[in-house]
Amino acid sequence: VARNLLALESILADLDQNLVRANSGEQALKCLLNQEFAVILLDVQMPGMDGFETAELIRQRDESRHTPIIFITATTDDESAVLHGYSLGAVDFVFKPIVPEVLKAKVNVFVDLFMLRVSERQRLEEARNRDREQYERELGMIERVSSARQTSVTAGMFGQHPLSGKLS
Repeated sequence: VARNLLALESILADLDQNLVRANSGEQALKCLLNQEFAVILLDVQMPGMDGFETAELIRQRDESRHTPIIFITATTDDESAVLHGYSLGAVDFVFKPIVPEVLKAKVNVFVDLFMLRVSERQRLEEARNRDREQYERELGMIERVSSARQTSVTAGMFGQHPLSGKLS
């Protein structure tokens, strides 16, 4: 397991991304509690909980339900395992031995999509903040105008009678 993780890290190192290592399915699930990920690489064969079980639990959490999962496997002839992985929400499979350029290209696509989603989320948040500030400014103006009208009406009721010039 450690050797496989080290190989993945060395392949992906030049993508200049924050790589998070998990030595088991349980540890991967704990990592998902702390941050959002662009893509998850799961080995089908892991100690304890296998990659399929881990993926199933990942899909149960709202926060990680749509995080892309790429399964890594040494088994190339087990079509039922591949179909099972896709039924659990896998977006792709990478077969061992890993071709570094292929893995980097696949991961890069999901990193780019993730960055676009984050950027769009920030843009929407900024627009919401601008809308909220505009609403608060307009509400303040309405309250000031309403208060000024109320003052004018009150002053008019206790002011001079328009016809006689006497105080009401």
